[in-house]
Amino acid sequence: MNCLSKFAPAFFATLVVRLLFAMGYGALVAEISKAPTGGSGDGGVDGVIDHGILGLDRIFVQAKRDARANTIGPASKRDFFGSLERFKATKGLFVTASAYTPPARGAASLLSKRIILIDDGKLTRLIIEHNLGCRVEETLEIKKMDEGFFE
Repeated sequence: MNCLSKFAPAFFATLVVRLLFAMGYGALVAEISKAPTGGSGDGGVDGVIDHGILGLDRIFVQAKRDARANTIGPASKRDFFGSLERFKATKGLFVTASAYTPPARGAASLLSKRIILIDDGKLTRLIIEHNLGCRVEETLEIKKMDEGFFE
């Protein structure tokens, strides 16, 4: 589903924040408009959402909608790490419509802050699993005889 790289960066950042709300992060879905999403001067953070309904912790989000050919390297990860440091954040989520290079994946485990990486494949699966922008085209019903009914 690399069609995600065709959309504007602001749409992609909002999509990622909406997915996190659909997954149960943040407060109420009605409050999605309060989750700041990227733009000029965002400090390298495209979204900030509460981790749970009480908001005791925050998740800082970076959303890069690069084309599949433009893989994300360690430099982008280091930049995001620096942004997390500036905001005194302890955890971050880096989402791309592309893929990560092996050095970028390796760098994630060496950092002092927890940064979760989601690439285009996992992003697509999560979007479908949480019914974001999806509709059911066909339903398959499998039936099994209830042997207790015939006793």
